[in-house]
Amino acid sequence: MGTVSFLNIGMHGYINPTLPVVAELVRRGHTVTYHTFPAFAAPIAAAGAKVCLYAQGNLPLPDPPIPLVMLEWLARSALAVLPGVLSDLRGTRPDLIVHGAACPWGAVAARELAVPAAATFTTFAFNGQVPSPTGISRALLAAAAAHPRSGWGYARARWELHREYDTGALPLLDLMNAHAALNLVFTSGAFQPGADVFDPSYRFVGASVGSRPHDPEFDTAGLEAPVLYASLGTVFDGGPALLRTFATALAPLGGTVVVSTGQTEPADLGPLPPNVLARRSVPQLQVLDRAALFVTHGGMNSVNEAMRAGVPTLVVPQGADQPLVARRVVELGAGLSLRTEDATAETVHALARRLLDEPRFREAAAAQRTAQQEAGGARRAADELERYLDDARAGAATARARER
Repeated sequence: MGTVSFLNIGMHGYINPTLPVVAELVRRGHTVTYHTFPAFAAPIAAAGAKVCLYAQGNLPLPDPPIPLVMLEWLARSALAVLPGVLSDLRGTRPDLIVHGAACPWGAVAARELAVPAAATFTTFAFNGQVPSPTGISRALLAAAAAHPRSGWGYARARWELHREYDTGALPLLDLMNAHAALNLVFTSGAFQPGADVFDPSYRFVGASVGSRPHDPEFDTAGLEAPVLYASLGTVFDGGPALLRTFATALAPLGGTVVVSTGQTEPADLGPLPPNVLARRSVPQLQVLDRAALFVTHGGMNSVNEAMRAGVPTLVVPQGADQPLVARRVVELGAGLSLRTEDATAETVHALARRLLDEPRFREAAAAQRTAQQEAGGARRAADELERYLDDARAGAATARARER
């Protein structure tokens, strides 16, 4: 058995897929620590890890979280948290560090302490053939010209990181794509664009679900079929007008329409049809198990979970990597995509009817469900980490023997 330390940024989409892996490693007898922000302490502790809080508390995410501003925030956050993280890890003495690909301080800490590292990708994996949204591009250069303060802020923080620490594990620019010797990608090879152009260090382990407990207070059995579900996630919630558009567009098509409003108060949607159930949060996995259709912002975790449940999706991307996810859903025939500015009640209704009436969408979603299941999920991820840890130990033992 070993000690495994997880490090991550403070976003549900990056943390949630790692929790089933944490729980599986703990079940197998490993000691797991997890460096996190206070807002995520409870679910991480529930998965069985020892929680190590960043001393800075809940560092607020940039608003809006556009790529350039996110890169500056990551570089500055790394400088802020690294002294405390390194002190904690020297006390923990982990055998393996597992860091989010968007957690640059995890990659730096592993290099500083000479500990084997693995990276987790909760979006797509990116390389030269599959360009990263936060890699060098015309859009990023245009953003730097439009936001010179953020551009210079990133450059200064990145230089200071280089001066103070061993940053050999980090890209010069794309701090949300910090890969390692082992890279766990939480989707299937079938859903990943260009999966065959990635080297063997990338393991497409499928959707990692199962850590979120069943909500006994949510009456899933009482939902009337067909169940139609709409959610825009926890970062981009679209606001009350867009959510109301979804509710009114879907209501004539569904037995029960479930709307997760996220940061928006359900009351702000105004009066809704009687078959619409609006709540700030719902147990997504439970609802998807009953759903015939999912209207989503296209967050990778949400789409992975929809594919795992075999549910056709209407993707209305709001930002970040969501347009890429929407494009992939459409390419695979598992759903349709719609720009926010085109999301009228009439258009949403028409596209939702197509998804419900045309069997080809359900068939394509079912094929993605099979691919996600065969990828292995959290157990496969834990297997990969254990093999990697065993190989690292064997390599270290061989090196010691040679030194003798």
